[in-house]
Amino acid sequence: MYSLYTINQNFQNPKGVIIVIDLNKLCGMKGKIAIVTGAASGIGAGISRFFSSAGVTVVMADINEHLANCVQSEIVSAGNNAVFIKCDVTNGSDCKTLADAVIEKFGRIDILVNCAGVARRHTVETLSEEDWDLALNVTLKSVFLMSKHVVPYMKKAGGGKIVNIGSGWALKGGDHAVSYCAAKAGVWNMTRAMAIDHGPDNINVNCVCPGDIDTPMLKSECEQLGGVYDDKYKDECAQRPMARLGAPGEVAMWVFFLCSDMAPWVTGSSLVVDGGGIA
Repeated sequence: MYSLYTINQNFQNPKGVIIVIDLNKLCGMKGKIAIVTGAASGIGAGISRFFSSAGVTVVMADINEHLANCVQSEIVSAGNNAVFIKCDVTNGSDCKTLADAVIEKFGRIDILVNCAGVARRHTVETLSEEDWDLALNVTLKSVFLMSKHVVPYMKKAGGGKIVNIGSGWALKGGDHAVSYCAAKAGVWNMTRAMAIDHGPDNINVNCVCPGDIDTPMLKSECEQLGGVYDDKYKDECAQRPMARLGAPGEVAMWVFFLCSDMAPWVTGSSLVVDGGGIA
């Protein structure tokens, strides 16, 4: 699955002295408690798998019970820790119940990864008001609601890490994706506002902005536009310097970095993971 690293790495300095670095200790992630929304598939599932492989206990939040239970079972079968709690992240009561349940079970919330999102491929002319509301609620409002109910617990504990999943289209426009671009741009600027507000509370808030990732969401977008999700379509999406689609695990690595002890002074930042797509 996601073999993060060997526990110890040996390095030899110019004087010939062997230095042993414990990367688990350097990252400081083992034993942390993380909530990941949108964890049933795609990038959220990739983050859940990656984090759990590094010793993080992952609380998977999603509305899709079947898919989330499949991912959770896979993680547990690999000897790692994950629990699933059903949550509609567009509902404030659900989000509060989730945060309270994690505190009751584990005593703390170290990390929040806001990954839930939907894409509706339309222009302002063709997009329905219902789909506009859906995109904004799932993708943007969920970040507000989850953060609203998690931040107080992080403040009480003396700090925490929040990573919001944005998009390359948070930073530039895209065709037939007006609601998605608006929502992700909101996620990005909300990240900066939260970093300002909660830096004094020792809460780091950052944003990871992926490009096209080989996920069920990308397949759905293709089909919404009348396409077929085949190798030809994937090749068209891969028109970028790295000349390929990304994988969920490649996004998860950078979310992990921002949540780790290796990024203590990074906040209010956007990390683009897109194979050079907006370079």
